[in-house]
Amino acid sequence: MLEIRKASDRGHARHGWLNSHHTFSFAEYYDQQHMGWSHLRVINDDTVQSGEGFGTHGHRDMEIISYVLEGALEHKDSMGSGSVIRPGDVQVMSAGTGVRHSEFNHSRTEPVHFLQIWIVPKFSGLRPNYQEKHYNEAQKRGKLCLVASPDGSNGSLAIAQDARMLAGLLDGSERVDYAVAPGRHAYLHVARGALTLNGLALEAGDGVKIADETQLVLADGNNAEVLLFDLV
Repeated sequence: MLEIRKASDRGHARHGWLNSHHTFSFAEYYDQQHMGWSHLRVINDDTVQSGEGFGTHGHRDMEIISYVLEGALEHKDSMGSGSVIRPGDVQVMSAGTGVRHSEFNHSRTEPVHFLQIWIVPKFSGLRPNYQEKHYNEAQKRGKLCLVASPDGSNGSLAIAQDARMLAGLLDGSERVDYAVAPGRHAYLHVARGALTLNGLALEAGDGVKIADETQLVLADGNNAEVLLFDLV
């Protein structure tokens, strides 16, 4: 099964300083048919204007991943972590028993465009944790690079769920074949550009729920950047 979620069908919130598209139900956007997929709960496509951002607020029992597409995102949290992440950087904040944080556009002149991803953890009450890592273009060019996994394998960031997040860049004749283990699900999100998944044409913002498929073929890329989630 390949079920396409078109970019134009997503929830949309505009707050002046924030332009956000919600793949799944989030905040004031509610859609009973799109509450998540397996343990993948949120994919928010956020553009934040210069000097603006999300003030200090709390989370618990959630694996929160930030993936920057353009600009610079400034992070601070109650664990004492503080950093500025840019394209190629991936940030994982495991909220666990509770953490407070803020996310602001680091620039006073340019917007920041990033994806905010939530994955429900396997266990509650874990100790909060923060990680970040840079994955360069060569690691993603014409392939899928593992950026988050339950065991931190291949230099990926560790998350508390049986889920793997992979990132890839495809253009021209580049092609990626990915095997999905029997009984597992997957979700593909097109962050930008265009490509095909098993022959289905996809554009920026589109997503695909995947079940009962054992082989995925990504091809026909046009400056495409994609995230693939391998899920139980």
